[in-house]
Amino acid sequence: MGSQFGKLLSVDLAIQFLGWIISAKFRTEKFFDLTGSLTFVLLTYLSRNKSGQSLRQKIQCACVYIWALRLGTFLFHRIMKHGKDSRFDRMRNSPSKLLFAWIMQGVWVIITLLPTLYLNEKRVDKALTKTDFIGWGIWLFGFLFEVIADRQKMTFKNDLNNKGKFINTGLWKYSRHPNYFGEICAWFGLYFASSHMLVGKERLFGLLSPVFVTGLLSFLSGIPILEKQAMKAFGNDSNYRTYRKKTPVLIPFINFPRI
Repeated sequence: MGSQFGKLLSVDLAIQFLGWIISAKFRTEKFFDLTGSLTFVLLTYLSRNKSGQSLRQKIQCACVYIWALRLGTFLFHRIMKHGKDSRFDRMRNSPSKLLFAWIMQGVWVIITLLPTLYLNEKRVDKALTKTDFIGWGIWLFGFLFEVIADRQKMTFKNDLNNKGKFINTGLWKYSRHPNYFGEICAWFGLYFASSHMLVGKERLFGLLSPVFVTGLLSFLSGIPILEKQAMKAFGNDSNYRTYRKKTPVLIPFINFPRI
């Protein structure tokens, strides 16, 4: 992929750097997630085969577009309603910490897109196989799982009768973070769908996509922060402690007692 990857990485980081400048100047994170989502869309679009895309490439790109636009608009609507993102409480007034967040977003975008970028580079196509359909099926399952989980939590929070309560219904009955489980499945699906078109080291580097997303959400920006916030808010609630003990942190029906 060579020079093409370098160009896409440059565009990616340039967008994040510009976002950081504006974010640091106005001390706001309101457009952070939307910028990340739009970067997914732009890099996917720029990586297309200009001489014409195969059906496989078109479907793969469509999956990225749909996922990114849905998540970006959802998160932008949420932050405009609530006014802030608690993840930024300790970095909003620190340009250096904000820079780290924006750089990490750029890294997240480019690594997560690797299977799609490799696929879009291909000039030789072959007939669709079971691998394509299974991968896209996993993506669809994950996408819908994430959308439904987000919708259920938003509906729960919008109900004034639930103020001061935690959600343990719907998909949240089976996982404490079902939206993240769905997102991980979606990116694993896109890797799986493209895997038989990748050769050599492309397969290994492409696998970084779902692995990186899983690690990021499980150990850095997602679950640890939300679990800490939940314990602070509901730690004295015996019902929450029971929910936390019995409900898997991520994968439905598979519990890891120490997490």
